[in-house]
Amino acid sequence: MDPRSFADERSESRLYVGNLDLRITEAALIKMFSPYGKIISEDFLWHTRGPKRGEPRGFAFIQYSTKEEAKLAKEKMHGRLACGRPLMVRLASEKYLEEAAAQNSSKAGCNTIKSGTTSTISGQVSRSAKIAAIKNKLKALDEERDGAKKPKAS
Repeated sequence: MDPRSFADERSESRLYVGNLDLRITEAALIKMFSPYGKIISEDFLWHTRGPKRGEPRGFAFIQYSTKEEAKLAKEKMHGRLACGRPLMVRLASEKYLEEAAAQNSSKAGCNTIKSGTTSTISGQVSRSAKIAAIKNKLKALDEERDGAKKPKAS
């Protein structure tokens, strides 16, 4: 057996999951993705140094037992809202190619489907989904700030 074919098959069943809200835990991530197949491994990335040490980095990798399971999870979970943020789900092997394409063409056409999922031409999250995520974040920050400003009842 060619070791390269094993590596290719493994990378085709490995997903990159990005734009994770910092409140999402490893257990919650596994629970969200387990309905689509057998998860072999999960790599939840954390900051290892600096002021954010020990905090989640906002992305993870999930390894399924087959590439079919990974593709199904990608189809079902990409663009799905989790804690008010649309998930970015890609095959791990696609992620770096699409990031390079996104930098070269920031005006790629995208469409948002009313159900909350996103449909893209080059794999980017639609502009509408980005705006919705920003609005949700601003609303959460305003609520957090307003809650901190309220005087305590004596």
